[in-house]
Amino acid sequence: MTFDLAASLRRIKPDKWRGQLTPRPLHVLLAAAQATPDQARRLLLDTNVYIHLAAGSLPLDAQTLVEHGVAYHSSVCIGELAAGIANADPSLPSWRFLRDFYQAQITSFPVSRILTPDAAIWAEASLIAGTLARCQNWQRHQRKEALNDALIFLTAAKAGIPVLTADREDFDLIEQVAPGGRFIYF
Repeated sequence: MTFDLAASLRRIKPDKWRGQLTPRPLHVLLAAAQATPDQARRLLLDTNVYIHLAAGSLPLDAQTLVEHGVAYHSSVCIGELAAGIANADPSLPSWRFLRDFYQAQITSFPVSRILTPDAAIWAEASLIAGTLARCQNWQRHQRKEALNDALIFLTAAKAGIPVLTADREDFDLIEQVAPGGRFIYF
C-alpha cells in the first residue's frame, strides 16, 4: 500500500503549530458519564482501559460503556500490553496473574474487531507525535507515547468510532492537531 506524504502534511499541517497547545476545558470534551448510548455504541478501547480492568479500578461510567457497547481493539494496544507483560518482573507473585489476565483478554478479541494502522495512519501519527513533541517540549519517551496514542486515535477515526481512554489531556492535544476523530474520557 502506498500513501501520499504531501497529503498527510496538508492534513496535519505541522508548520501551522508553533506554540504550546493547551488542553481544552472539560465541558467541551465528552466524558463517559455524559456519553449517550448512540455516541458509545462502538468504542476502540485504549490500553489504559485494559489496565484499569485488570486492577478492578475501571470507573462505573466507563465500565457501563464497555459492557453496553461493541468493543474494538487496536493492534497498538495489544503491543503495549505485550510489552508491559515482558517488562514486568516475573519474580513477583502478581506476574502470573498479569500474564494470564492479559493473555485471556487478548485471546478473546474477535479478529474482526482488531484494528491495525495502515501506512497513511503511521505517517500522520508520526507527524502528530513530532508536532506535539516540538510544541509541548516533550521528552523522547513522551514522543513515543504520543505516537502510540496518535496511532490509536487515527485508527479509530478511520473506522468512525471514538476511543475510550483515561488519557484525556494527550488525546485532547492529538484531537486538536488532527480533528476528525473523537474520544470519550473517564
